[in-house]
Order: sequence, then C-alpha cells, then structure tokens
Amino acid sequence: MAKSAPQFACTACGNVTSKWSGRCDACGAWNTIHEERPLSSSGPAAKSLGKARGRAVALSDLGIDEPPPPRTSSGLSELDRVLGGGLVPGSAVLVGGDPGIGKSTLLLQAAAAFAGAGLKVIYASGEEASAQVRMRAQRLGLRDAQVQLAAETNLRDILTTLDAEKPELVIIDSIQTMWADNVDSAPGSVSQVRAAAHELTTFAKRRGCSVILVGHVTKEGQIAGPRVVEHMVDTVLYFEGERGHQFRILRAVKNRFGPADEIGVFEMTGAGLSQVGNPSALFLSERGTPAPGSAVFAGIEGTRPVLCEFQALVAPTPHSQPRRSVVGWDGGRLAMILAVLEARCGIPFTGLDVYLNVAGGMRITEPAADLAVAAALLSAREDSALPPETVVFGEISLSGALRPVAQAENRLKEAQKLGFTRAIVPAGGSARDTSGLTLTEMGDLASVVGSIFGAG
Repeated sequence: MAKSAPQFACTACGNVTSKWSGRCDACGAWNTIHEERPLSSSGPAAKSLGKARGRAVALSDLGIDEPPPPRTSSGLSELDRVLGGGLVPGSAVLVGGDPGIGKSTLLLQAAAAFAGAGLKVIYASGEEASAQVRMRAQRLGLRDAQVQLAAETNLRDILTTLDAEKPELVIIDSIQTMWADNVDSAPGSVSQVRAAAHELTTFAKRRGCSVILVGHVTKEGQIAGPRVVEHMVDTVLYFEGERGHQFRILRAVKNRFGPADEIGVFEMTGAGLSQVGNPSALFLSERGTPAPGSAVFAGIEGTRPVLCEFQALVAPTPHSQPRRSVVGWDGGRLAMILAVLEARCGIPFTGLDVYLNVAGGMRITEPAADLAVAAALLSAREDSALPPETVVFGEISLSGALRPVAQAENRLKEAQKLGFTRAIVPAGGSARDTSGLTLTEMGDLASVVGSIFGAG
C-alpha cells in the first residue's frame, strides 16, 4: 500500500497545503507552516477499524423508522427555541459573542437548568477559578445547583476527567483557553483551537455527551480562529447585544437539529438574564409619540414575528462628503435604497448626512425591511411623521417595484396583537386574514412617496 502524502497547515490562518513553504500563500505569514500527519489508510490504525467501522452501509439499514433521540428541555423556553426544541444527546454547540456580553452568565444559568432537568453537568472554566464561578452562581441565585465545577486548561486532563465522570453535558469556557500538549503552539492559536475543538467534538460523538463550547469573537464579529471550527460543531449560536441596552439576543446561524436564524431574547438584570416572552412589546416599549424619521417594521426572525423600530435622521452636511452611518442594518443596502429613491423617485440625498438606527440593539438582515427603511428616510427628509399605529414591510427592487415577502399574514397578526391598525405592504401579497387592520397596498416606491408624503 502506498504511503499517504503528508499535509502541511498554517498555524496562523489554518490554510492546508500539500507541501511545505517558508511563507503562507493565504495570509502571508512566515515560518508558520508545519506538517500535520493525516490518518493513514493502512497499518495499525486501519486494521483496528475492523470490518464494521469505516464500511459503507445501506441507508435502508439504518433504522429510519426509529424515533429520533429524545431532546432534553432546559426549562428556559428561549434557549430551547434556539436549540430547536431542546438539547440533542451527543451534539456539539458553539456559543460566540463579544467580551462581557453575558456568555458565561447565560451558560451558567443553562447548566443549572439542565442539571435541574436531570442531566449530569460539568462546567469546565479555563478563565476563572472555581471559587470565582461559585461567586457568580451565588449572585445568580444558583448556589444549590447540582453542577460540578472544574478549573483546568489542559485538554488531556479534562478528557481524562470526563472519561471517569461520564457526564451528559459538558460546558467548556472557553475553547481559546484550552491547551493540547500534542500541538506545538501557544494556547489560543489557530492550531490549538482547531485541535481542542476536534477532540471535544469527537468525544461528544463517541460518548453521546453533549458539549457546549464558548468562543471569543474577533473585531469583525467572527468566532476567533479558523472557520473550520464552526464546521466541526452541530450548532453555532451568537450572543448579541449593545452594551448600552439591556436586551440580549441569542441567534442561531447554524443548526443541524432545528431551524437556523432562530432567535431567543433575554434581558440583562441584576440577577442575571431573564427571558423575554414577547420581544416585540419590549423593543417597542420605549417608543413614544410617532415622530418624523420613525417607522415600525414587522419582521420574521426564524419562525417568530418580531416588531422593531427603524429610526432615521437626515441633516445637511458641513463636509464635502456626506456621512452614511448605520447601526443594526446593512450599510450597502442603505446605499442601494438611497440610489433607488434618487433614480426612480427623483428624491436626492446629495449634501445630506444620513443616520439609520434599529432601536433596542436589534440586528436586521432580511430584505423585507427595505420599505420600512425607505419610509423612515422619507419621513426624516420631509419632516413628516408616518400615520400613527402603522407598520411597514416590503422588499424594494432596483427598478423601484415592491416585492411581496414571505409570512405576511404572521407579520400582520403580530402587529394587530400589539394594537397597530394600519399596514403599508406590497401589492399582490398572500395576506388574507386582516380583520382589524387597514391595508395600504403599493405597487412601487413612487406610489409610497406620492400617496403618503406627497413628495417626488
């Protein structure tokens, strides 16, 4: 049997090549490429697989009719929603977020909740001593929680302890502090993070033990380390929020056992994180009398309708280059909306600074918010408030036409539940059950400009 070719990986960026070189072609770093020996297809390792392991099996022989493994509910409905209905045995979950956003607080509360549901839980911290974790648990009112604590960074010691204790849930806080002694690099480096994540994920699959990994994020908001870590795990959750707001959003960006883009909403209090059952009412709680530049958007996050407020400010600029500042939305899409308003509706924003904000620290990604952004910009520019108790949603094309969006009926039902009486929506939508709501259907953006603001 031919010997398998060696692989070389960069310890700075994780790029894999078939030959060694002094400089990495991907990131440009020098002297960072080292050999990684792949699993050989022959020899003792291959012989130990036996006839059953590593052999192709017909899909019909895998017991498709058998029920899926039971999920464990934590009792925290917002966390269970994001996980897809509960924790799946043998799953690997990665939780990322900014420093100080509340990841450790959330997972300590989750550990206590899962322990209360009957799971054997070990919380391994590489950043805090056991006494510090106990102090935080006492502050959160979790002093009597049946959770075992461990303060260790050596991955070999942690896996040895897990083999002996046989827990059903392990929380690693954080993956960047773990150190594998068989990898010749510093803790927190790309090689160490990848090796530790691989070992822990393999342990979860082999023993049927769920593993939750905490991951730090970079300045760009991505999980620190290579993206391959996100591919290793089953579920990737981001814990988001603005430091100036008490709201925290747990967002699923990948989930093999449930819907992606699902969100759970929490509120940071002095006693920890509390669940928010009706996030729409919370995000609109600080909204007073309708003012120019304000538009309420009826959005969908995963399977949940959420209402939030877009706030816009348009002012003359004292500089030669007008500013375009966006918080909570895509800056490139704002530039597109401004271009459509000028090209298709004859409303220029030249010489005007434009500021756009999503109230409450929400982050909106769906294109259905286009019409709400355009309405907020027009309201601010014309200094004219939208009609009271009005929600807006719709996608804007480059031709200026309005496109219908998915789940329009669920959006309108949520708006009606919160007391809204009017909706501005694209024509031709699928919403039919609109009792109690006055629908204003528009075919293009020019119709919105003319009928509501009398401009253009």
